[in-house]
Amino acid sequence: MKYFFTSVFLCCGLLLTGVTFARQNLDSLESVLRNTTTDSVRLRLMIELSKKYQYKNFARAKQFSDQALALAEDKNWVWGKVSAYSQEGFLATISGDYTSAIKYDNLNLQLVISKRDSAAIAETLNYLGNDYSDLGKYDEAYYYFTQSYRVARAINDTLAMAVAMFNTGTVLTELGQYDLALDHFSVAIKLSEASNDLDGLPYNQDAVGDVFLRKKDYGKAEENLTKALKNTKARKITVLEPRILKHLAKLYFETKQFDKALAMYDSATRIYEHNSNEFGVAEVNLGKSEILMEQGKFAEAQKKIESSLATAKSFNADKMSIDCYKLLSNLAERKGDFKVSLEYYKNYKQLEDSLFSIDMLEKIFQDQLRFKTETKDYEIATLSKARSDQQGEIKREEFLRNILVVVVALTAIMLFTVYRSGQRRIQINKLLMEHQEEIKKRKDELEQLNQVKDKFFSIISHDLRSPMNALSGVLNLMERDNVSREEFSNLTKELRTQFNHTRTLINNLLDWALFQMDKLKIQPEKIELSGLVNENFNLLSSMHLKEMKLVNKVPANTYGWGDLNMVNLVLRNLILNAIKFSKAGGDIEISATEKDGFITMAIRDFGVGIQPEVQKILFEKTMGYSTRGTANEKGTGLGLILCKEFVEKNGGTIWLESEAGKGSTFYFTLPKA
Repeated sequence: MKYFFTSVFLCCGLLLTGVTFARQNLDSLESVLRNTTTDSVRLRLMIELSKKYQYKNFARAKQFSDQALALAEDKNWVWGKVSAYSQEGFLATISGDYTSAIKYDNLNLQLVISKRDSAAIAETLNYLGNDYSDLGKYDEAYYYFTQSYRVARAINDTLAMAVAMFNTGTVLTELGQYDLALDHFSVAIKLSEASNDLDGLPYNQDAVGDVFLRKKDYGKAEENLTKALKNTKARKITVLEPRILKHLAKLYFETKQFDKALAMYDSATRIYEHNSNEFGVAEVNLGKSEILMEQGKFAEAQKKIESSLATAKSFNADKMSIDCYKLLSNLAERKGDFKVSLEYYKNYKQLEDSLFSIDMLEKIFQDQLRFKTETKDYEIATLSKARSDQQGEIKREEFLRNILVVVVALTAIMLFTVYRSGQRRIQINKLLMEHQEEIKKRKDELEQLNQVKDKFFSIISHDLRSPMNALSGVLNLMERDNVSREEFSNLTKELRTQFNHTRTLINNLLDWALFQMDKLKIQPEKIELSGLVNENFNLLSSMHLKEMKLVNKVPANTYGWGDLNMVNLVLRNLILNAIKFSKAGGDIEISATEKDGFITMAIRDFGVGIQPEVQKILFEKTMGYSTRGTANEKGTGLGLILCKEFVEKNGGTIWLESEAGKGSTFYFTLPKA
């Protein structure tokens, strides 16, 4: 249960003066909801209606909460999702669906952390602690409660500190540390009184009564529990009432007052069934089964225990499962079926050992030491003030000295604990930094891809349209017989140049598109590089591009390892690039060297060269730099970008050396076969 915070933050709809007024209030709210068209107002009204219905008509409350959540997520309103997640988590808790409660409380925690809302962070941490506590995950519960206290203390929120201190005490009660739990309850009630929290009193009375019940001090247990029930009904804290009723039933069972015990269990059952709380009903059935066993009604008792066990397993509630197996073992023993009793007892011990494992207890112990260290100053101040009111300044100083002695005794253990905590924080911070760097890297890559996309759409719209328009114009002239043979020869030469450019562009665009969509798969193989250079030279020579002299200086039997199609594209683009920026009749040389397991290919021309400022941006995706060749050939800059990506995809690198007016040499590497 979400004790304390429930009454303070979520039960405002219950504090009404009478049933008639409450009914009118609900009707009025629903009327306003039907007539309003403003989404933000509708969302707030649905949350308010859900809160007012939560103990009157649970199904109706869930309906309004679900509608509010759907609207908040559709509008992506952070404030709306915070309210909706909080209400969904609370409804899941009062219905016993703690797995869903943990889900919504975790979603809420992420949002309030992003908003840096410390008060909401402390509240949500407390909710998560209660979710885990109800499932018997006490190490997780202790962690979240103490984290809630730290946040509340940092903002000096006395009420939130009281809540966290109280809930930490409930975990200590479950672990059997009764005296320490009572100390926590004592501090919590003082903090609660300081913040004028009237709802804190019945919670504290119930918790203290539970401790005395476990210590078998039935007189003090009944005194506190009776007061808690009276105050709970007076303040209409519906969520707390069935818990107190179960504690009173357990008290009457222990004192052999079975009729009173059954009456308490029946009252709790009615509340749980009204809220569709299957988990709570299962807890009550376990209590009833103990009474039935004492009355000799073994078959009826076994039926209730097995039903509760099924519920416990469906909710992953280990604590309830432990209680079920223990009762089933006792029941089988009473029936004389000792073999079955032993099997149930083994299940009971195995689950108990896993739940209350040494690792869990050690974790809680370390958290206790850390928490005591961090809260010592505040505890000293609070408890010292109480002593000064009761016993004066002398007693106060004595108490301080005792606390200091304890602190000194625990110093060695605390240092080790703090060191472990520091190491953990360092690891967490490192992971967070790595995650942030990865997000930034992905963001930069997306921005680059968008820029590349825009550039390539521009290329397609401009560079593909021009040759098509030129070809269309020539065809129109030919159709009308307006072209002489000499003009046709000149036009054909120009069209061939544009056609070669367009074909290269289309090939590069297709290869780039496949690469970006991860459709271009690498299929590495052994490549004879000298032969590959010759194939490209023969192909390009047949195109009569400026009648260049192509010289292959790659030694025979030079083998690289890579994808043949990709390496071929890189070679072809670099050779075409060299031809483009060389004068007619010039030389193009390709050579290869081997070093450290890599083959370095060099494509050299003796053309116009490249200015230093241009060299820096040639391979940049977002730049796509291009200029016209010596024969006015056009380019897009896409070829060199593809070369870089394909070379790197095959495990190599690419770079260039150039001097204006003297030519350029492009280098790329491949792993040696």
